[in-house]
Amino acid sequence: MRKVVYPGTFDPITNGHKDLVERACRLFDHVVVAVAASTRKQPLFDLEARVALAQETLEHLDNVEVCGFDNLLVDFVHDQGAHGVLRGLRAVSDFEYEFQLANMNRALAPDMESLFLTPAEHLSYISSSIVREIAALGGDVSKFVTPEVELALKAKFQKKR
Repeated sequence: MRKVVYPGTFDPITNGHKDLVERACRLFDHVVVAVAASTRKQPLFDLEARVALAQETLEHLDNVEVCGFDNLLVDFVHDQGAHGVLRGLRAVSDFEYEFQLANMNRALAPDMESLFLTPAEHLSYISSSIVREIAALGGDVSKFVTPEVELALKAKFQKKR
């Protein structure tokens, strides 16, 4: 079985993430969307909420599994029985960081490959951090996230106001 892990913080999952997962599903038998705890990033949503939002967003895909993790990515990938990590590249600015991560992962686990996909052009400017900022300021994020994520963002920021 060809299995790949798509790791990220997904705080929150966006239509750009969804696009990458949908396209990965055509390339792989099984896609594991691995939601990183990332406590040092101080995410807006806790791990449980981010996993739930990703599950709701991706429930239409039969060959996707969503789970949280808080250990070293190479260990998680091996535990999953996968041999590759999928990462998205939105812009040239992403490349340097992703290149460093890929090389570090290769140093830690030479059998693990890093694969890169670019999102559809009309989604290439979307990032979770920009979506959070728009939502925090009361803006409309409906073009960037699913309705479930939009509702979760509204609820989260209404509590903070």
